[in-house]
Amino acid sequence: MNWVGIIRRFWAFALAISIPLIFLFLSSFGILGFDYLLHIAILCGIYVILSVSLDIIVGMAGLLNLGHVAFYAIGAYITALLSLHFGMNFFISALISAAASGICGLLLGIPALRLRGDYLAIVTLGFGEILRITLNNWDSLTNGPRGLTGIRHPSIGGFVIERPLHFYYLVLLLVAVSIALYWRIERTRMGRALVAIREDEIAAASVGIDVTKLKLFAFWIGASLAGLAGSFFASWTGFVSPDSFTFMESVLILCMVVLGGMGNVLGVCVGAIVLSSLPEILREFRDYRMLFFGLLLIVMLAFRPEGIVKSKRRAMELKRG
Repeated sequence: MNWVGIIRRFWAFALAISIPLIFLFLSSFGILGFDYLLHIAILCGIYVILSVSLDIIVGMAGLLNLGHVAFYAIGAYITALLSLHFGMNFFISALISAAASGICGLLLGIPALRLRGDYLAIVTLGFGEILRITLNNWDSLTNGPRGLTGIRHPSIGGFVIERPLHFYYLVLLLVAVSIALYWRIERTRMGRALVAIREDEIAAASVGIDVTKLKLFAFWIGASLAGLAGSFFASWTGFVSPDSFTFMESVLILCMVVLGGMGNVLGVCVGAIVLSSLPEILREFRDYRMLFFGLLLIVMLAFRPEGIVKSKRRAMELKRG
């Protein structure tokens, strides 16, 4: 019996249970209202999807992407435009947004994957900034910095998803789909091949792995999931603007992946929940919350570089390095 695995699952379950209980405890004392609690939970769900999608690219395939927010923006704006101009249902527009973001990931990946390391990071960073500036200046389509308002909420038949609790259940469903897809990829030959590419690209190519094809696959899947998160974000808030998709958003998502545990979906989820909820919990101490945030990152990188939830493979890599 694998007692180590059982203990890890127990602590993961305890952590997953404790975070909502902390919120409920704060809510019972009037520190957080129930609707505000749901707002934080929905925000955490969006960032979990984004972090899982980025971890497929960075943690699984080893490709440093600093423009991941661009795919998030593409999904949000396509959903907004389809809703405003065609009155399209969320579930159809979400599929279209995910597909469009995936295609953009492929189009970016074809030339960018000829590069490695810092050069790839610079190209993806440039793509994200070019897209943001385009959204900011294309007034006739995106309404520029004023953004798009009046985006329809999701609906199923005659039932409209408009209450925070309804959005909470919907984002839980999308989170479950994202994690299930990650686990499915991780446990296939394709997932093991991606890890081999991350470890040693030349060795992977020498044993017959199609490196370029698999890198493009990672970009496609990661971009599609980010587009799905963007589609939900647009329908939830009813408003999108370029200010929601800055470079700092890409940095924040990457920090979630690194802090939680790169290449470990459980760690990535924990990192996303911690870094997305911590600023909201510390809102009462807004003059100091960024200080707490920075100290947390420094302490983690200094004493536990493998992340909050330690992956055995990642720990061995850091020890060998």
